[in-house]
Amino acid sequence: MARMLAIHGLLMKERYPNCSGIATELEVSAKTIQRDIDFMRDQLALPIAYHSVRHGFYYTDPVRQFPTVQVSDGELVALLIAQKAVEQYRGTAFEKPLHSAFTKLADGLQGSSGIAIHELVEAISFRPQGLAEAELDTFQVLASATLHQHEITFAYQALHREVSEPRRVQPYHLGCLANQWYLIARDLDRDAMRTFALTRLSEARDTGRLFEKPNDFSVAEMFDGSFSAFQSGVIEQVVIRLDPFASRLAAERTWHASQKQSVGPDGSSILTLDVTIAPDLENWILGWGSHAEVIAPISLREKIALTIKSMHAIYCQFNPPNS
Repeated sequence: MARMLAIHGLLMKERYPNCSGIATELEVSAKTIQRDIDFMRDQLALPIAYHSVRHGFYYTDPVRQFPTVQVSDGELVALLIAQKAVEQYRGTAFEKPLHSAFTKLADGLQGSSGIAIHELVEAISFRPQGLAEAELDTFQVLASATLHQHEITFAYQALHREVSEPRRVQPYHLGCLANQWYLIARDLDRDAMRTFALTRLSEARDTGRLFEKPNDFSVAEMFDGSFSAFQSGVIEQVVIRLDPFASRLAAERTWHASQKQSVGPDGSSILTLDVTIAPDLENWILGWGSHAEVIAPISLREKIALTIKSMHAIYCQFNPPNS
């Protein structure tokens, strides 16, 4: 690749380089250079020809950039969506390295019909919401330790704790769930799998101690019954009645792989989910307001009812300030 980029640079300067001259400059054989040029012409579709009078190679048509990767228009659109997703980290420690990495990748791409990324920017947008800022240094320590299977230590403040506690874990996986990064790891002191939110994690340190991740570990199986990022209890069938308004909205998205929706004559529906009962599920249900009603299990219905009762008490006590 380095040789071909060097050859590309000579061709762009219209110096009509030949195999022997390039071979001398790059300290390789002339046959190696000829193979490189053949690859550039035949595999990368670069318009290279040999000039019999100038005794060297040249581009017969303008070349905007070196096509390190060939992509279709559909893949180019997908890449743009990824770039828009990257924008959610604007203003955080991730912004600079992500922008640099994406720019390097995009500069080497060439759409099959010549569509450039900047031509699609106005056509597609991505607006993230509720994103949390994470420290790049912490993320890099966790990512490196996960890749190389090194034990790590860090301080962690659980939601139900007032102060941080030391943790010693074997990192298995880093995942972004609902726009927030989580570390999935085996807590060595508790001898159990745990999910840690990076926003509540600090003082991460790679101990350098190697561990072996079990061959049967599967992120998909681990979160099979989870509605989002929480793991709790056993999988239960959750049944929710949705009014016509919520029914239409719910049908437009896949909230969980297990979801099934049965629509009635009046437009209302019954939505079933096979999930574990956890705070993220409860918050999602409450987000529908009066448009949703939990039918089963009874324990979840009672929990939602209790939350609504507490909210009612809070709002009934509210006294707006004098204008």
